[in-house]
Amino acid sequence: MLDVDLANLYKVETRVLKQAVRRNIKRFPEDFMFELTSDETASLRSQSVTLKRGQHSKYAPFAFTEQGVAMLSGILNSDYAIEVNIIIMRTFVQMRALMLTYKDLADKIKEMESNYDEKFAIIFNALKQLISGDHRKVIEGYRKKK
Repeated sequence: MLDVDLANLYKVETRVLKQAVRRNIKRFPEDFMFELTSDETASLRSQSVTLKRGQHSKYAPFAFTEQGVAMLSGILNSDYAIEVNIIIMRTFVQMRALMLTYKDLADKIKEMESNYDEKFAIIFNALKQLISGDHRKVIEGYRKKK
């Protein structure tokens, strides 16, 4: 997550969050938090269609991993920051569970696919495309068969 997004969640200014991180930099090794390169920052800015005056910092943003977000709770020590941190951590746990569910489903489909003949190939291909999030291919494939 980017520093600006976390600052919004914690209801603090981005500069305040960054100052707190810099004062406690030993708590944030490279696998917890890193500063975006100038190319990454430029790419991020180019994705924003309209830039509002004062909305984007002239400094490169910090990007936090899950562990870095967890570490923030120790340096942003307000009741609100603690509540927000708990919600963020629970969201990470739910995301991980969802990713495992999709992987388990894909593994089961692959196992089933090896047990059935070519008649079911269309069904297995559609299921794979749905899992990958490519719903348009499924619909187009169905329309072609009709």
